Amino acid sequence: MDPTHRGPEVFGHDMDGYGEDSGRRRQSREPLIADFGQQSLQQARIVQLFPGDFLLTVNPVDGSEVELCPPGEQPADPVRRTAAERTDRERAAAPPVPPGPPVPQVPLLERSQERERLVRLLARGRSVRVTGPAGSGRTALLNAVATDCADLAPDGVVRLSGHKRTATDLLYGLFEAVFDAPLLRPDRAELLEKVKGIGAVVVLDDLEFGGAPLEELLDATPECAFLFAATPDVAAPGADSHLEEVFLAGLDRSASVELLEHVVERPLTEEEANWAGDLWFESEGLPLRFVQAGALLRQRDMLHTDPAAYDEFGYFDGRPVDDSFGQDSDETPHDIPLPSLGEGAAPAALLASRLSGPARDTLHFAVALGGEVPHQAHLPALVGDTHADAALGELAGCGLLSPAGSRYRLAAGVVAQLEAAGYGEDAADRARTAAQHYAWWAGHPSVVPARVVAEADAIVAAMARLVPGDAAGQASAAVLLARSAAPAFAAGLHWSGWEKALRLGQEAARISGEVAEEAYFHHELGVLALCTGNLDRARAELEASIGMRGALADKSGAVAGRRALALVADRSGGPVSGGLIAAGEDMPASRYEEPASPVGLSVAGATAARRTSEDETALISRIAPAAGPGASGGRKAALLGGARRNLVAAGAGVLLAGVLGTVVTLGMTSSSDARDGGSVTTEQPADEDDTENGFPADEPTGATAPGKASPSGKSSAPGPSGSPTVPSAGQTQSTGEAGPGDSPSSTGRPPTGRPTTSSTPTGTSPTTSKPPTLSSPPPTPEPDPTDTSEPTGPPTTSPATSDSASGPSTTASASGTTVEPTVA
Repeated sequence: MDPTHRGPEVFGHDMDGYGEDSGRRRQSREPLIADFGQQSLQQARIVQLFPGDFLLTVNPVDGSEVELCPPGEQPADPVRRTAAERTDRERAAAPPVPPGPPVPQVPLLERSQERERLVRLLARGRSVRVTGPAGSGRTALLNAVATDCADLAPDGVVRLSGHKRTATDLLYGLFEAVFDAPLLRPDRAELLEKVKGIGAVVVLDDLEFGGAPLEELLDATPECAFLFAATPDVAAPGADSHLEEVFLAGLDRSASVELLEHVVERPLTEEEANWAGDLWFESEGLPLRFVQAGALLRQRDMLHTDPAAYDEFGYFDGRPVDDSFGQDSDETPHDIPLPSLGEGAAPAALLASRLSGPARDTLHFAVALGGEVPHQAHLPALVGDTHADAALGELAGCGLLSPAGSRYRLAAGVVAQLEAAGYGEDAADRARTAAQHYAWWAGHPSVVPARVVAEADAIVAAMARLVPGDAAGQASAAVLLARSAAPAFAAGLHWSGWEKALRLGQEAARISGEVAEEAYFHHELGVLALCTGNLDRARAELEASIGMRGALADKSGAVAGRRALALVADRSGGPVSGGLIAAGEDMPASRYEEPASPVGLSVAGATAARRTSEDETALISRIAPAAGPGASGGRKAALLGGARRNLVAAGAGVLLAGVLGTVVTLGMTSSSDARDGGSVTTEQPADEDDTENGFPADEPTGATAPGKASPSGKSSAPGPSGSPTVPSAGQTQSTGEAGPGDSPSSTGRPPTGRPTTSSTPTGTSPTTSKPPTLSSPPPTPEPDPTDTSEPTGPPTTSPATSDSASGPSTTASASGTTVEPTVA
């Protein structure tokens, strides 16, 4: 055998064909890239949900996208679960059985009266709140009562956990327990409609709220009978609440000794009975303390039988200095004293010192996570021991665990006792290790969202431990965990955990300076607020995300944010595409220009038309405020308000066009009066100032009127009686008079209205008012044959021929003949 080039026989294959050239290439090792430490590409887990009337696409890579649910893609209506389905779901939601030896079953002592009373009240449809200190046996009593009430309600018994849950979370939990509606999260109105018809006995342990939220929960479920369990520090119900109160006290001395004998599984000696009496007085008869005391006595029995029973766990190496189990040189190994009274009242540190190494490491992680114990499937990866899953059985056998929903957490008071013993010194490092593990696990495509939701409390606790930390890499680890877990929480319909993860991730990204991740969290928070109906928060979060992504040139992310922001504007009734504005919101004042005086329209008519235009503009821009909270708003109000304003604007435009058309027609067809006639040019408005010579347009000067040529070729001006005057040979013309090729508008100074009866010096104001100018040349009116009025002045000496002052005047010019109509 060649030691360098090994043949197939080394790996159990024969030599047939080895070394022969088969003409085929060697197979590539690309499928084994992961074996060399490189990660292979994984497909992202994309889930579509139906929150209310939205279609939410949870995309863990680019961010979630939300849109109105298209027609035909609405989910099926929720279906009520059968009794068998409810039983299977309850069994799956129960905490897992700890591996290892079975834990001794503790009987329910001195609780028969409370048990019977609770069953009677629930059978009558009354809701009850059981109040007792931590460790008083509330959970055991609730389990017994739930078994007795299995057939009372049509929807059976529903078990819920109130640990770190709000009233809204419990309503959705009740909906999911009774109805089968995958990927559907109803809105608030539909949720209240569904839970109103649920008739069940709801057993709710670890209630953490009272007062108004509790009343809201009871009012939303009138057909349910609730059995709550809470500690005395939880807020009490309202004064007008119809909730019954049952208080649990501790056990008496005889029941406490009996419970201790059940745990030890043997009768107590006289010395142990006296010790149990002192412990009963110290602990006020709490059952939890006697369960833990029984674990101490079992460990003591083990040491009596085998003094080296805990050597393999390193008990004698890592024991506390003041441990009463120490052995002097003259003390026999089999003489083990009873624990002290203080150790019996707070036995967590002493019990933990006799556990195995993986069990103690599990306690370190639980203390770092605020009392949340990771699932037993995660313990081998966290601890680094393949048999670490058995640690959960050790902790449960010592009374250090208590069930919390589908998981376990440290029992009441254990966290404080372990922290005093030094178990919290490496909490930051343990939390960072847990965060890195959960980040890899939650983002793996093979992990379904329901499993991630089951670990939600531990995941959120790991992020909460890291976010305020100032050690290097802690904030980045929290960002990575939030980035992986948040989409799974959203897909698993655990939206309270989704919000907590997003907010912790956003704060961690801000601390670590990861702007792109911070923009992602802002976007997700905006989508979450939009789906839950909080439009103001949604707008703020989405605008922040769009701004950050615009600064990062993230075009696709900015587009997704703008789409969501458009839905926010649509739901809130704000300005959307098309410029619609909802009723009750302010709109900037409309800007308009002064309309020019139409042809033949008098000053009074122009003022009236301008006033009408202002009124119409104000009518169009004015928006009636909303009638109140019950007024229709949102998208429907915006559409109706926009259509109404469009109709008003169209009607106003038609009315104004009709008025102007009528006035123009009357001005074009009217004839001039001889006594009130005057010559008005058609190209220059009468109200325009003479900016070239500094004279107002309605002030006559001593210069000749433009276009009035004299027989000698010089222009003539009206004389004292209104007739034009001919200048002498030495008189010079004004700079404003028209030249041979000038048109009436080229001089820059329009003619006066009607001629005056007296000579007016240059620069003085005339006594007559000017008529409005003609914006377009009207047709030449025919002379009135019935008009017998005489002209006010003598005939002109210009070549222009005029039969009467009321008729049109013809003026000769170099460019042709100009007809100047007069207007009455």
